[in-house]
Amino acid sequence: MLVSTVILYFYVRGLLQEEVEEELYSTEARIESVLKEKGPPYTLPPIVEIESVAAPGPEILKDTVLFDPSQDEMEDFRELTTYKNIQGKIYRITVRNLIVESEDILIAIVISYLIIIFLVFISLFYFNRAINKKIWDPFFKNLEQMKRFSLASEKEIQLLDSDILEFTELNKEIITLTEKVRSDYKNLKQFTEDVSHEMQTPLAIIQAKIENVINENTLNENQYEQFTSIQKDIKRLTQLNKRLTLLTKIDNRQFGNVEKVRITNLVKDSVQNFSEPFPVSIEYASHNEIIVSMDPYLAEILCSNLISNAIKHTKTREAIKIRAEGRTLTITNQGEEAIKHPDQLYSRFYRESSKTNSTGLGLAIVKKICDLYGYKISYDYKEGWHIFEIKFI
Repeated sequence: MLVSTVILYFYVRGLLQEEVEEELYSTEARIESVLKEKGPPYTLPPIVEIESVAAPGPEILKDTVLFDPSQDEMEDFRELTTYKNIQGKIYRITVRNLIVESEDILIAIVISYLIIIFLVFISLFYFNRAINKKIWDPFFKNLEQMKRFSLASEKEIQLLDSDILEFTELNKEIITLTEKVRSDYKNLKQFTEDVSHEMQTPLAIIQAKIENVINENTLNENQYEQFTSIQKDIKRLTQLNKRLTLLTKIDNRQFGNVEKVRITNLVKDSVQNFSEPFPVSIEYASHNEIIVSMDPYLAEILCSNLISNAIKHTKTREAIKIRAEGRTLTITNQGEEAIKHPDQLYSRFYRESSKTNSTGLGLAIVKKICDLYGYKISYDYKEGWHIFEIKFI
């Protein structure tokens, strides 16, 4: 647009100059015709001037600046001076024509182009906006459907058709992908449930047979210890199976029952339950109620796993301290040293010591539950105390 503006400026200026010069020659021809008919020479300064001269001169075509009485100011003129021999007399004929100033032309062109650019920009902006909205509307609606897509739901994803070839191809691939993922999810879910169910039955049978052997037979000390060890391994395997199944269900988001849960009441109940079988002192202080929206079963698992972890890893007779304040639940227990690898604390099967009777899944389940609902869990070690904090944001 800038280059074309400059070109147009010189082109228009040339056209105007040609028109002015053509008019000058036309006026000069009329004056010559009048003089040939013996009309009296006349002048109309500064437009027309006719003088008798002794000798002819060259024709001159130029720009000049003269005072214009009608405008009472200096103006730009295009001037043509010619010499004509008419009936033995030599006349100098000077004709002038007012020309438009170049600056006025440039300003007019620039303003016109700016107006055109502005109108074109506004038109294209709203036109493209309307067209783009129409074109992209199915894409964004389908994107919203993808965000709402859930593997646990039996409802198929509903995508809008589009006239755009690329969007149509994308819809086909999305439908194919979601169906494949849904099928794999169902197969995996079924496999997990079948394995969990099938493992529970033989483990229960083995447990029962071992108890019968212990109760109905006289065993020596070595045999009794072996059977007791087998019982512990079976219980650990049963617990491991249940926790792995729970982790899988959390990963698959199978806990959709969201209710208002009083965390402080659950912690209080868990403290009472753990105080009976374990000879550990638990101090619980609640400054206010913590009420959250989550699955009640997962809330119970969250509280019991945190307290169970504190009981298993306390090394002294110091009481375990639990405090609920604001939206934060804090559990502290005495420990001889800090955890060596806190970055692996929530990893599955991670245990600081093999001596601890733990599956290594308790804190992993706690972290999964917190991630599921957006809660923040943190660990710190200060002055011989392990500190776990959960902020219910």
